[in-house]
Amino acid sequence: MSEPRWLDATQQRHWRAYVDGSVRLTEIMDRDLKTKHGLSVSEYEILVRLSEAPERRLRMAELADNASQSRSRLSHTCSRLESKGLVMRDSCPNDKRGVYAHLTDEGFATLERAARDHVETVRTYFIDAVEPGDLEAIGRAFGAVLKRMGATG
Repeated sequence: MSEPRWLDATQQRHWRAYVDGSVRLTEIMDRDLKTKHGLSVSEYEILVRLSEAPERRLRMAELADNASQSRSRLSHTCSRLESKGLVMRDSCPNDKRGVYAHLTDEGFATLERAARDHVETVRTYFIDAVEPGDLEAIGRAFGAVLKRMGATG
């Protein structure tokens, strides 16, 4: 077994800052969305992805890929959103095995309200905390990470 390529002290410091910062930022976003709008971050992300899709609908498989959730987890999350009246699912007319998720009008209205608060949280704890050049570098860096992983997101 070969020796791993250990991180040097600087790489380790940056890696830990990323891990700690991303976990804490996600916790803050989740807490704010739940407190103000009764949505988790994963539910919010599904509403966003559906709102951006043609006719505000996507096949469940495509939605799972876009929202970075397993199909099983997505199914549970969509069930919660359905029970709130924010999403509705139905079968694909040309593929009996396929299922579409649709953003309802109530879901779209909920998203519009939540987005106003969510963007302020993102601005306060991320955008406004990072210098513009560093923000650009973060975008490039995570574009490269997604490319390395074969993701298109």
